[in-house]
Amino acid sequence: MSEQFWWYLARASGIVAWALLTASVLWGIFLSTDLFPKYRRPAWLLDLHRWLGGLTVGFVAVHMASLVVDSYIDFGFADLVVPYAASWKPGPVALGVVAMWGLVIVEVTSLAMKRLPKKVWRGIHLTSYLTFWLGSLHGTLAGTDATQPIYLVTSSLSVMAVIFAVTYRILNRSPKRRRTPKPESPPITADLLN
Repeated sequence: MSEQFWWYLARASGIVAWALLTASVLWGIFLSTDLFPKYRRPAWLLDLHRWLGGLTVGFVAVHMASLVVDSYIDFGFADLVVPYAASWKPGPVALGVVAMWGLVIVEVTSLAMKRLPKKVWRGIHLTSYLTFWLGSLHGTLAGTDATQPIYLVTSSLSVMAVIFAVTYRILNRSPKRRRTPKPESPPITADLLN
């Protein structure tokens, strides 16, 4: 096995995790728009979104484990789970740490979605946008492949796709339906009791 195997695995798994996160965010946006109307939405569309999110977590785990095992840059466990604990590029690595925790929180709450109030789950799930941006910045600022032409083109197209999808979602949001209050029953008075 090559001496740099773990370093290459760390780099590749980080890029794949980011690409999967991008795909999951885009697919989630598409699901929440009228692109797939609710009455014509087969279950596999939501399953694909969940599967992409789960794969993202898996590749982030491989990325982190590879960094700990690799000897090129000395990362300890704490460097990967505590923001600003790393001595190598502490700011960009901290962005990745916060993105990782954001991803974990979104995934865990999605697994517990049926047990959470819808507003709570939705509020937490919306942090996936922040997770995407932090992960993108982490890859650009900490990634050693960030200057490669294929990475630059791919990351630029991905960021533009997410910006377009978010803009589309905001501009095409259906207005919230207002609940009409139920008529209150008249208070019971002494006249009604007689």
